[in-house]
Amino acid sequence: MAKLADRYESIVVISAKLSEEEIKALIEKFQKLIETNATLVKVDEWGKRRLAYAINYETEGFYTLFEFDSKPDFPQELERVYRINDGVLRYLTVKRND
Repeated sequence: MAKLADRYESIVVISAKLSEEEIKALIEKFQKLIETNATLVKVDEWGKRRLAYAINYETEGFYTLFEFDSKPDFPQELERVYRINDGVLRYLTVKRND
């Protein structure tokens, strides 16, 4: 029997130069997008952490992990939205195999 949705993890690193309100607004925006197009399983805010290397002259970022179930075409749309947001330094979405 084929599954209707796959489990994905998406981690996003948001610029620590943004205010707490701006960071929270971005996280809520991504969370609403996921809830609209997929089944949100978990949101894990790791908080502000030092980056392994500077990205755009920034040495810290705010990490957030989203875990969700969706059809295979949604992660591409989610990453498109990450890409067009100036506050996002890096992101990675992977399909889980468990």
